[in-house]
Amino acid sequence: MATNPSIITRDVDKLAIKAGGNTYEAVAIISKRARQIALKSKEELNNKLSEFASSVDNLEEIFENREQIEISKFYERLPKPTSLAIDEFMEDKFTFALPKNEGSEE
Repeated sequence: MATNPSIITRDVDKLAIKAGGNTYEAVAIISKRARQIALKSKEELNNKLSEFASSVDNLEEIFENREQIEISKFYERLPKPTSLAIDEFMEDKFTFALPKNEGSEE
């Protein structure tokens, strides 16, 4: 993943142009994609961590697993879903459909 996880100043006008000139539609499109990315990442993490799940409910018998900690750290270091979504949006890596204006006369 080549996305820079640091804080980056974004040109809102460039985002709006890609969404037909509407900044709010651009934000809505990006946020929907970010939710999709976050959900996929969460599912992957849960699947990997489910291997370490134990059926013991006693807190005294819970122990640290080094591999489980490393998996969690890996996912914490990944770029945020919003950063990935913005980069994908700007690079046209996914498609979206803008709603039609029902009230406009052409």
